[in-house]
Amino acid sequence: MKLHGKTAIITGAGAGMGRAASIRFAKEGANVVVADLNETAANETVALIKSENGSAVVFTCNVMKKDQVNELVQYAKNTFGSVDILVNNAGLGQNPINSEDASEEELDRLIGVNLKGVYFGCQAAIPYMKEKKAGVIINTASISAERPRKGNAMYIATKGAVMTLTKALAMELAPEGIRVVGVNPVAVDTNVLKELIGSDDYETSRDQITTSIPIGRLATPEDIANAMLFLASDEASMVTGSFINVDGGRGI
Repeated sequence: MKLHGKTAIITGAGAGMGRAASIRFAKEGANVVVADLNETAANETVALIKSENGSAVVFTCNVMKKDQVNELVQYAKNTFGSVDILVNNAGLGQNPINSEDASEEELDRLIGVNLKGVYFGCQAAIPYMKEKKAGVIINTASISAERPRKGNAMYIATKGAVMTLTKALAMELAPEGIRVVGVNPVAVDTNVLKELIGSDDYETSRDQITTSIPIGRLATPEDIANAMLFLASDEASMVTGSFINVDGGRGI
């Protein structure tokens, strides 16, 4: 198994990509800390993992709160003895809006989860990884950071910042044996997509997005989880500072 005996913390793991990654990692032998603000959803993810004899625990966490993220990482260390993999996956979408109409409150919300939440996770995990001279941090950005759509400027800006942060940390932490990498999903068939589309005619808008993807379909949570698994594994030991575009060719 590719992750046998390793401890993986995954945020936003109550649904979608985070749930798929949690299940996939557990199947590969990882002890998974399922972190989510929605405790009920996190418990459902753990139940799915345990139904297949996987190892997982729940930690309820708001990634915008630094003290809660610190407690999350400490809990992982106390429970399983190490912090080997951190997947900063928790994120928010944005309903399409003209940039001049965006509110300060919405900007704060997006920066708080999509950027600060990632930064806090990295800050909390790095000291434990430095102790071992090993570790992998995987950050979820978006293909829209490379190929933007109109109407989501605030969201896209936070994801672009995550890409730059990932590259900067990869340079900083490579001498410590820590890899920092990421994934750029295209539109994934999850509830976040509804936020990004924000249309009363959701099915029509969804079909329009699908036609813009050369491979001809939306991504599934499992598509993203598979890319994350590769990045987390020793098979990617020479990969740092890079993003896998899981986008069906849209970024070309």
